[in-house]
Amino acid sequence: MLQNVAAVLVDGVNPFELGVICEVFGIDRSDDGLPVYDFAVASAEGPVLHSNAGFSMQVEHGLERLETADLIAVPAGACYESRSFPPELLDALSRAVDRGARVLSVCSGVFVLGAAGLLDERRCAVHWRHAAELSLQYPRAIVEPDVLYVDEDPVITSAGTAAGIDACLHIVRKEQGPEVANRIARRMVVPPHRDGGQAQYIERPLPASECDTVAEVLVWMERNLDQEVTVEQLAARALMSPRTFARRFQQETGTTPYRWILRQRVLLAQRLLEATDETVDAIAGRTGFGNAAALRHQFVRALGTTPNAYRRTFRGPEAA
Repeated sequence: MLQNVAAVLVDGVNPFELGVICEVFGIDRSDDGLPVYDFAVASAEGPVLHSNAGFSMQVEHGLERLETADLIAVPAGACYESRSFPPELLDALSRAVDRGARVLSVCSGVFVLGAAGLLDERRCAVHWRHAAELSLQYPRAIVEPDVLYVDEDPVITSAGTAAGIDACLHIVRKEQGPEVANRIARRMVVPPHRDGGQAQYIERPLPASECDTVAEVLVWMERNLDQEVTVEQLAARALMSPRTFARRFQQETGTTPYRWILRQRVLLAQRLLEATDETVDAIAGRTGFGNAAALRHQFVRALGTTPNAYRRTFRGPEAA
């Protein structure tokens, strides 16, 4: 049963991510017949903490407040990916899981859970910019960089910023039903559930490649995304055999020519949906998908949302 909730802070906490937790679990909405949680904020590093926004806060409770919590939430903070955390905090989180409590991280708060050993052999989410570092520091964690949150009960992890709202409402929905979660979301003026994952918010998920051998071919491919090409045609441009070209392409880009060009087409479609009023059919033609159905299929596969939903997200309902 979800009743007792504690947010635990270390120095450098992000005010927004802390505010998300406070907004969902710390507001008395009994006038709407909604549950009232026994909510408190606890400090792992003394009564006075600094936020990454330049102000300090006085925190009443210490780590003892975690011992009775049904849910312990860890918000994000500055440089959490490169700092150490108090051993007593890590012990308290491990004990909480052992006694059956849930723990929730928002964005880089997941590094605290990793330091406590709570990510081992578990799927987890984090802001896409921190995904590589999280995998490097905690190789036993199964990092999923494209999702908004992951529920590996009793460990729930969420991606950046607003994804913490999604994860908090998911916990409410799981414990107290969709009606309660929907009514809290309505009070907050946020969607009770968002479609898609954080892949739709990544500006350019494929890293820039220093491709000496296939660089000129990559430039040509990116300028001609509307054309259908074969590996044989690309290999001829690179003055290689198809087999050699495919091998070199894989070595230098980390993917196949087909997957590379498919991803670039989706990226171009994203930019056109954001910046133009062109129809989805027209964008499908410009990006090499041919028709709106094919574009929609690949868009959903890559980003977990439809072209029209993506356009509404980034340009408002009237644009779609």
